[in-house]
Amino acid sequence: MTSLDEIRNILDSTLGLNGRAQKFDRNTALLGNIPEFDSMAVVTVITSIEEQFGIVVDDDEVDAETFETVGTLVDFVDQKLR
Repeated sequence: MTSLDEIRNILDSTLGLNGRAQKFDRNTALLGNIPEFDSMAVVTVITSIEEQFGIVVDDDEVDAETFETVGTLVDFVDQKLR
């Protein structure tokens, strides 16, 4: 099971949030809420997730709902790991 901490750490390092992501919970909105989280950041976050968890994320698996909140992102990774 993917931990919230793992996703927070990826977001923090990938987006250069300097520890701000440690305050995120499952309900923290991502797209449209965090200025650093733009379309290019989405690609970088996906790459980091693939590397950390040893998974492959196909383009057609990702949509705006995946990145709606921290919780939806955690759930997406959990689903990929099953």
